[in-house]
Amino acid sequence: MRLLAVAALALTLAGAALPANAKETFDPAQIAHGKKLFAEICRHCHGANMVNMGGGSFDLRTFPEGQRDRFMNSVTKGKNNMPPHGDVLSQDEIGDLYAYVMGSKP
Repeated sequence: MRLLAVAALALTLAGAALPANAKETFDPAQIAHGKKLFAEICRHCHGANMVNMGGGSFDLRTFPEGQRDRFMNSVTKGKNNMPPHGDVLSQDEIGDLYAYVMGSKP
């Protein structure tokens, strides 16, 4: 049983990081839902279409590929001057926000 748990953990960790040249892909429905959530919850600090006009919030257009766990943790628990949203958004909704942020990059 322990060997099975170790194997599952190894597979999870192996899939957690993308190779440097791999681009994440997202379901268009996730991106659309994430865009809606962004407009309702995130836009007032991060700017329309993630373009912050001089505020102190993180420029999400520069968020690095393959950092889903970092994004999920930051939105759930908050970071720096950003309040936590884990009590407002489900993990699936935060995942949809991630899909929008990453899927909207040029």
